[in-house]
Amino acid sequence: MRILGLIPARGGSKGIPGKNIKLLGDKPLLAYTAEAALKAPSLANVLLTTDDPDIAAVGRGLGLFVPFLRPADLASDRAPTLPVIQHALTWLAEKGEDYDAVCLLQPTNPFRTSAEIEKGISVFRELDADTVVSVREVPKEYHPEWVYLADATGALTLSTGASQPISRRQDLSTAYHRDGSLYIVRTRLILEENTLYGRHIRGFVPTSPYLNLDTPADWARAEALLAQKEGN
Repeated sequence: MRILGLIPARGGSKGIPGKNIKLLGDKPLLAYTAEAALKAPSLANVLLTTDDPDIAAVGRGLGLFVPFLRPADLASDRAPTLPVIQHALTWLAEKGEDYDAVCLLQPTNPFRTSAEIEKGISVFRELDADTVVSVREVPKEYHPEWVYLADATGALTLSTGASQPISRRQDLSTAYHRDGSLYIVRTRLILEENTLYGRHIRGFVPTSPYLNLDTPADWARAEALLAQKEGN
């Protein structure tokens, strides 16, 4: 099975300007994901898709495959991820490069490890999944059984559609949320069914710290986690 590692890193970040090549510690943010991906033996290739020449240059210096600059219409802050992946796969297919699946690796989680990438791929292969996503457990106080949604009038209903919430914490099932660090998806689903989610979805829980870099506060936490890691 040929699996493409795909790293999306556009320019023009608003929350943290220039974040994909901003130095975190002594190296650009992109380097953390690049190094983990390149050390994962199950990835047949690791491609960086970006619209930004500076990010492309950094990516090439890190050893990533950067064969094109992404079109502007796929680089706005409103552009969804799916067309970005489809663009890369179509470009590769036109050059005779076909892959069975894509492993999407967002640079905004710099502490993801090559071992976690391999773990996700192992789950994908062994369970014959359509999609594998990295997930984290939802704290009990935010469990879907206790979450209310408000309609236009302000009236509340349980997110589960139940008439009454489960009363005891001990009776709540384990719930998970996506953490955004890793998605593994069959190419067929992406190109033919226009989705990242098949009928058979599996998850795995990473052991690295949960982090999604969107704001200056997130960046400060990343710096603190890195300092803690280097101090151990």
